[in-house]
Amino acid sequence: MCGRFTMTRRDRTELAAMLGVPESQLGDYVPRFNIAPTQPYFVLKTKYESREAIPATWGLVNSWAKDASRASMCINAKAETVDKLPSFREAFEKRRCVVPADGFYEWRGPKARRDPLWIHPADDALLLFAGLFEAWQPQPGEWQTTFTIITTAANRTLEPIHNRIPVILDEAGAADWMNWREPDPLSLKRLLVPAPDDLLVVRPASPLVNSVKNEGPELLEDLSLFGQ
Repeated sequence: MCGRFTMTRRDRTELAAMLGVPESQLGDYVPRFNIAPTQPYFVLKTKYESREAIPATWGLVNSWAKDASRASMCINAKAETVDKLPSFREAFEKRRCVVPADGFYEWRGPKARRDPLWIHPADDALLLFAGLFEAWQPQPGEWQTTFTIITTAANRTLEPIHNRIPVILDEAGAADWMNWREPDPLSLKRLLVPAPDDLLVVRPASPLVNSVKNEGPELLEDLSLFGQ
């Protein structure tokens, strides 16, 4: 599962260049340290031969849905069944996207004291999660784009913490995944595999992460370093 993630890059010009999109498409981007389900964010898709960043809310809502009541239950889609379940099947065939991030959270410990862990690339690069997007109408004529993040079995690095991990694509894989002209979408399931064991590192984060109301760089402070 992926239930919270980060995008902490401060320089939006640099971020746009890394993502291969015009800076203007990042809108009012600010660094995010606690992106949670049902919150607004953005995703990447292809338009003609170029990448495009579009605003989107986390938690997929199908175009035929009457309301967004199931959005929080559709923040992740399993790689094993993404082409079969009605909630995701059509988006898998026609509306594949990439969700940029630079880390995500998991938790360990008993329910009474859940300790957050920040999981991020060992080389501080960006992460490109495989995702799906949909558009639905909260009101007649008002369209909202929503997305989900695809997960797969954990690699050996994450296995002791959680049994699922977001699907992380490299640049070539991301291009293939977003290719709306792909004649055989099922062939893309080859991309939905665990990340290499040496891609990610894990370190403690602040308990402030536990509340979705909290935001800011202090969430990534490891308080154990200060004896707290």
